[in-house]
Amino acid sequence: MFKKFFSYPVFLVLFLSFIGSLLFGFSIKYYSSGGKKLLHLKDIVFFLADIPKPVIQMIRSKSLNPNKPHIRARLKDKKRFEQFIENKRNALLVLPRYDHSFSRSVVDIIDLNDFEVIHTYKHDINEMNNQVTNTKEFLRIKIDDSPIRFEYAHPVLLEDGSIISGKHYSIRFKIDFCSNLQWINDEEKFHHSKMLDHEGNIWVGGNMNPNSQYVKKYAIKNFVDDSIIKINNDGKILFNKSVTEILIENNIVADNFALTRSLSGEKDPIHLNDIEPAFTDTEYWKQGDLFLSIRNQSAIIHYRPNTNRVINYITGPFARQHDVDIISDKEISIFNNNNFFVDNDYSEVLIYNFETKTFRKLFNDQLKKENFKTETQGLSHILKDGSLMVEETNHGRIILFNNKGEKEWEFVNKDKNGDIGHLTWSRVIEDELFIENFKLMVKNKQCLN
Repeated sequence: MFKKFFSYPVFLVLFLSFIGSLLFGFSIKYYSSGGKKLLHLKDIVFFLADIPKPVIQMIRSKSLNPNKPHIRARLKDKKRFEQFIENKRNALLVLPRYDHSFSRSVVDIIDLNDFEVIHTYKHDINEMNNQVTNTKEFLRIKIDDSPIRFEYAHPVLLEDGSIISGKHYSIRFKIDFCSNLQWINDEEKFHHSKMLDHEGNIWVGGNMNPNSQYVKKYAIKNFVDDSIIKINNDGKILFNKSVTEILIENNIVADNFALTRSLSGEKDPIHLNDIEPAFTDTEYWKQGDLFLSIRNQSAIIHYRPNTNRVINYITGPFARQHDVDIISDKEISIFNNNNFFVDNDYSEVLIYNFETKTFRKLFNDQLKKENFKTETQGLSHILKDGSLMVEETNHGRIILFNNKGEKEWEFVNKDKNGDIGHLTWSRVIEDELFIENFKLMVKNKQCLN
């Protein structure tokens, strides 16, 4: 029977399949590394390579819908919330998260006195998508930002109870306290992070369209021309500057940067992850200065918009970092994803001191003990008392360490069925007057939804 099955035709098919697999694997590696021969085959190779992805996605999400985000499994044995040290905190946690039981994202506002959800934002996503008119940039928005795929990335909670948010590489929008849509901005593809400045405007990364002068000059197809954008409370763009231009005009890269990166196979050599504005003057920066976290260069850029000057270009013991925060009059914190280093088993929080020009690690042993690792995304927040909150975005976990480095509480984004969804950049609010007014709105709310 074995001899009958293992005939020469069968052997030939198996042999050719084996050879084909080797050639296909070699082709993927070749084109991924920037190979230039037989470029007409490149799109075909990558198309074929993408075919299994929807199937894998359906398996991960336990759904027949390939667009549904997959269920995170690494922390499945963890509790949803566990408090290790009882400590009352007059603070709010703005928690954007994906809830698999709803098949959509929500924004929970959590009182950190007792970790109770006191308010939830959940607007009509279809209504929002129907208002998008920039079909050149957002031809697929009803698919890419459909309710099952949409994310509230790093929402800004304003004093009137409204929030400004938007998914990665998508539109920006504002909804009121009752989740009613106020406006959308579809002029650019905006990134995920959003930060208020001292004037009440919001800084957010974007993809410049049309491309900046240097990218236009060298006519690079699909080059990601990152930009820094300032919008006001009404969604109007007040400032828009290409990061490529900033780097070239400050002699950090050559004026043919876009061309050289493209030739090396890099279409996204910058990848702006976060913009941190300075609220006050110090010895080391001025009010209105910006700190830009440039992931794909593993660099923090200290930039002054009113003079178009790069003050500092900071590199160091970090790789593919995300969040950057000003934490004192001479220090910034950097959430180090810690990719590509030898010791890269866990993510870190680094503190850079401008006075001494040195780095130190914050609660490094504790993060290592927790096996805290998010390959992409992730952020840290140092509270007023020196406590540290870290978000393990890829795996749906947040941990708060007190100022002694002791684990105070841990949250894993489990829904009512125990399925874990991802997080999309939370934030802590400690302003006492803000908190008091928000709780009053919650007490008196008269929302219909």
